[in-house]
Amino acid sequence: MGLPRGHLRPFSTAAVRLRRPPSGSISHEVKDNKEWQQELEQHIARGQLALARQVFDRIPAPDARAYNALIRAYSWRGPFHAAIDLYRSMLYFRVPPNKYTFPFVLKACSALADLCAGRTIHAHAAAVGLHTDLFVSTALIDLYIRCARFGPAANVFAKMPMRDVVAWNAMLAGYANHGMYHHAIAHLLDMQDRGGLRPNASTLVSLLPLLAQHGALFQGTSVHAYCLRAYLDQNEEQVLIGTALLDMYAKCKHLVYACRVFHGMTVRNEVTWSALIGGFVLCDRMTEAFNLFKDMLVEGMCFLSATSVASALRVCASLADLRMGTQLHALLAKSGIHADLTAGNSLLSMYAKAGLINEATMLFDEIAIKDTISYGALLSGYVQNGKAEEAFLVFKKMQACNVQPDIATMVSLIPACSHLAALQHGRCSHGSVIIRGLALETSICNSLIDMYAKCGRIDLSRQVFDKMPARDIVSWNTMIAGYGIHGLGKEATTLFLSMKNQGFEPDDVTFICLIAACSHSGLVTEGKHWFDTMTHKYGILPRMEHYICMVDLLARGGFLDEAYQFIQSMPLKADVRVWGALLGACRIHKNIDLGKQVSRMIQKLGPEGTGNFVLLSNIFSAAGRFDEAAEVRIIQKVKGFKKSPGCSWIEINGSLHAFVGGDQSHPCSPDIYHELDNILIDIKKLGYQADTSFVLQDLEEEEKEKALLYHSEKLAIAFGVLSLNEDKTIFVTKNLRVCGDCHTAIKYMTLVRNRTIIVRDANRFHHFKNGQCSCGDFW
Repeated sequence: MGLPRGHLRPFSTAAVRLRRPPSGSISHEVKDNKEWQQELEQHIARGQLALARQVFDRIPAPDARAYNALIRAYSWRGPFHAAIDLYRSMLYFRVPPNKYTFPFVLKACSALADLCAGRTIHAHAAAVGLHTDLFVSTALIDLYIRCARFGPAANVFAKMPMRDVVAWNAMLAGYANHGMYHHAIAHLLDMQDRGGLRPNASTLVSLLPLLAQHGALFQGTSVHAYCLRAYLDQNEEQVLIGTALLDMYAKCKHLVYACRVFHGMTVRNEVTWSALIGGFVLCDRMTEAFNLFKDMLVEGMCFLSATSVASALRVCASLADLRMGTQLHALLAKSGIHADLTAGNSLLSMYAKAGLINEATMLFDEIAIKDTISYGALLSGYVQNGKAEEAFLVFKKMQACNVQPDIATMVSLIPACSHLAALQHGRCSHGSVIIRGLALETSICNSLIDMYAKCGRIDLSRQVFDKMPARDIVSWNTMIAGYGIHGLGKEATTLFLSMKNQGFEPDDVTFICLIAACSHSGLVTEGKHWFDTMTHKYGILPRMEHYICMVDLLARGGFLDEAYQFIQSMPLKADVRVWGALLGACRIHKNIDLGKQVSRMIQKLGPEGTGNFVLLSNIFSAAGRFDEAAEVRIIQKVKGFKKSPGCSWIEINGSLHAFVGGDQSHPCSPDIYHELDNILIDIKKLGYQADTSFVLQDLEEEEKEKALLYHSEKLAIAFGVLSLNEDKTIFVTKNLRVCGDCHTAIKYMTLVRNRTIIVRDANRFHHFKNGQCSCGDFW
């Protein structure tokens, strides 16, 4: 039964841990093999593997039984490589392995996913005619399945002269764990038809998660019926199968059935509770989910797992219940699982989503071993809280630590590029998803479309859109919205018609994007048409956002009275945003009387926004009524609303440079101000005259002109002129609406400096070239 020496070659003899011969006082101990074996097995039974190994090393000539006992212990408890090393030692000392050896050592190979060693041991088993043994074959199937080698696993299974339910289950579990739905179902039918075997609890526990994953509710109910007929009522089986059944119903979003299974179980464990809580979370029924978690604690389920706490923390994040979230944090610490990665990531996500980014950062630093989810949660938190630059730093740290980003991480990162209009960062992110094979994922493409549109490259947005292998409604809506913010209303309409021709049904968001695109392009008639089409043809009930778009459409187009009447006829009570859209148009068209009336409506509604105070103040200032403008600013201050300072930023060679009005903190400020003064001289020669109505203070005319000259967007453009080659487009982002004077001045700048300039303000994009703007002076 010994193996030929040629079979040792795949193993390195250097890796064999040889037994040392007895030495010292141990050599005087006189025991026969039976006594050594008994002592060895006693230590193994107590879990004392280190002592067991010491005993093993004292045995003068251990036989296969001694080897098997220790190999089995290592294969169950680890370290798994010790089982393989001991098997190598067994071959080295020419102790023939038997039908018990191979299943044990193959189990260790499975635990390590060591396909190379497993294949060698398979060859050894075949050499001694044991490869078709029931237990050896089952262990081989488990190994190959664990290593995702379904061909070899199926070959081993096919050659088995006899199969029991464990062998059938090994193949079924492999198919199920890898999401191979059709293979698993076909195998289950074969098990009953050709194998003549009934599924047992292990079969069903492997199958039900697969059914849940594929939403196969009908098949799941069939399994449930089988369970009832089979009388699987042992306590252990009931818990396993009951939990798997309710998890299947919950993931198929049939919570009524899930609850029935739950309440019908006489024995429940923490996993059972977690499955039901997770189901309610999945169905976005957060309050019920949290009540279940509290019931679980009341029922005496004091042992908390990371899974159950993760579900509870997700509920806290959704309900913005920080008080309970912090209590759970304390509970985690007391229960001893606060250091668990799953629990830590859930806490991190909760703090980040709640806007407590400092607490999230502190917790992140405390997590010893971080994974993709850890980095993704913190990165998403920074983006959500408007800290895009910090998000990029987290991503760089993630890359430095060789942690690979997943789809969710990249979907969070790409909007950070949009927020800062950082095109170079956006292109790098695009390259990153291409390298990682994620560039064709629909959610990634949707983010890229939005990013390129907000970074001023609507052409690249369209390229991504056209190359998508599969689009969803979000893809179409994002592209339509992109055209809208660039003032390309006709292109947005054309895309909408193409969307319908390709069989996509528009939703309520589609019409928000479409009407907004018409608003930014001055297409008043078209926008009114699409609003009527939405309600009469598609039966979509307008919500507040649709009414806001319609008021903006009418008011921007100069139809202020019609916009006012439209608001009066709304079936919903107009909120501050609706009146704010009209107030903004009053500023554009300098309608002071209507502006005052609208402002009074806004103040009655509350809470007012800073922007509405600013708009009214601007209306008075533009009309030279500075006392009334000052009154508005006093009221604004008393109510605690602060005006955000105008800020503009520009990306130069991957670095972002920010400017505020009159800012002199930039290292290049002397050169920037000198360039601006020269630009002013040059544009005045072409006929530019400063529109001092956009200065909100009662200043002398010369002072007003200077105040206008040093607006943040002009500073950023001057820096771009100094820093970029003439063939490069200057792209500036501003946090507020660009003022009328800056808009006029930038048109002249394109002529005197022969540059293309793009400005993204709070409302839309302005493409300036050859003394013209893409908005047609309508913004």
